[in-house]
Amino acid sequence: MTAPSTFGLSSEARNLQWLLNNLVEEVPGIVSVAVVSSDGLLLLSSDQARNLEARQTRETGRTAGPRGSAADLATIVSGIGSLTIGAAKLMDGGAVKHTMVAMEEGSLFVMSISDGSLLGVHGSADCDMSVVAYHMALFVGRAGHVLTPELRSELRKSLESSSTGSER
Repeated sequence: MTAPSTFGLSSEARNLQWLLNNLVEEVPGIVSVAVVSSDGLLLLSSDQARNLEARQTRETGRTAGPRGSAADLATIVSGIGSLTIGAAKLMDGGAVKHTMVAMEEGSLFVMSISDGSLLGVHGSADCDMSVVAYHMALFVGRAGHVLTPELRSELRKSLESSSTGSER
């Protein structure tokens, strides 16, 4: 995993990145993690290098870049989040807490953080889904109160500036 630069970030942003990195490093079977804002934008990722490649691919129109990048995970998490929120409204089911998708070759977890923000985790085929879900809930509990509008704005600007800086 490529560690993102935390230079110039507030202590809250650095702590949130540390929590995210810790989640990936400490929980067996987690492949990648993304925090997505309510409007579907990637705020934080466990895989900044792939995120930058995916963003450059979108901006240049070239199709190079890995599948499964942070930007791809953010898009999937946002879509699943929207779909499940819509389904819950139609079913009068209340707020969506989490969604799990078990596939033959992996798993996908989506959990609400706050203000519509989402935590998305791509897990390997052999991950223990209950362990991943438990640690996601711990992350949400620790990060939920920190993810303020100001911090979301800082994280977005940080991703944008890393993207433009890598193009030079």
